[in-house]
Amino acid sequence: MTHLWVRAEQRPNEDRVGLTPEGAKTLITKGIRVTVEESSVRAIPLKGYIDAGCELAAENSWPEAPADAIIFGLKELPEDGTPLPHRHIMFGHAFKGQHSGRALLERFKAGGGTLYDLEYLVNEDGRRVAAFGYWAGFAGAAVTLKTWAAQQRGQVCPPVGAYPGRDALVAELKHEIAGFDTPTAIVIGALGRVGTGASDLLTEMGITVTKWDMAETAHGGPFPEILDHDLFINCILARPGTPVFVPQEALTADRKLTAIGDVACDPDSDYNPIPVYDRATSWAAPALRVADAPVLDVMAIDNLPSMLPVESSVDYAGQLLPSLLTLGDLDAGVWGRAEATFKTHMQGV
Repeated sequence: MTHLWVRAEQRPNEDRVGLTPEGAKTLITKGIRVTVEESSVRAIPLKGYIDAGCELAAENSWPEAPADAIIFGLKELPEDGTPLPHRHIMFGHAFKGQHSGRALLERFKAGGGTLYDLEYLVNEDGRRVAAFGYWAGFAGAAVTLKTWAAQQRGQVCPPVGAYPGRDALVAELKHEIAGFDTPTAIVIGALGRVGTGASDLLTEMGITVTKWDMAETAHGGPFPEILDHDLFINCILARPGTPVFVPQEALTADRKLTAIGDVACDPDSDYNPIPVYDRATSWAAPALRVADAPVLDVMAIDNLPSMLPVESSVDYAGQLLPSLLTLGDLDAGVWGRAEATFKTHMQGV
């Protein structure tokens, strides 16, 4: 019997989950065994999983799970260097040249396990079967706007946290920007899930959005138009061939731009399109100041959807469930393609 083990998230400020109680009930009905770890932070209460018929396990007990269990989480595992013998479903952040990715792959090599990276679960056409993109863009644009509003007050953006829902976030934002001139914004990757979420948030705030996608960036740069906006939201993942949107020279250039939201957040990638910063930001310190005259702050939080954990969990879990229902045949479909991608990146490790 296929056994899916839903682990508790161990990353700070991570309240999301990739399987809802309703989804768990569907899996169990189809003959898949589901174990759910207790969690002190998960946004969806444990009772729903109990009522769905899930087995329970202690929080963070996944290393002792049966050898045939498929461990399912969202964010990274603790970086303790231990070998990984299980099959894991998660966002590994190990396939795009990230400098920390090799260490994860070495752990899989040492333990003999397999990584089914959620970012690389794709259909026959190469399109991702599930993504948090919309809510990442929505929350990322919100924090970037918070960063800009703080600048108007002569401050750096204060800490952020999770919200019970989008309406609470929108109401808080409207209060923060009240009384200031309306900023201008440009979103690159505006036609995708992430860009749509970012554009929707900004539009709801009454901000005019310049929407760019592949057609506007195909010439490879430079892109002086970006500097003519107050806010720039990057929704393009770093990959070979990605152009540089904001080069180092922009720090001292004549510009209107004061706040960048790098929702894609790949600062340690060799293909980082915004090389004016070199590290992710956090909920405790959302904005990194990279220039002072005039100011330029970069928002690069890498778990943005967890600011709206219930909405983003329900949305993502609904997208992913059809693929989870096919876990009984890991050699085919999305799982077979994901394993092939893993094996390709394991070469030379």
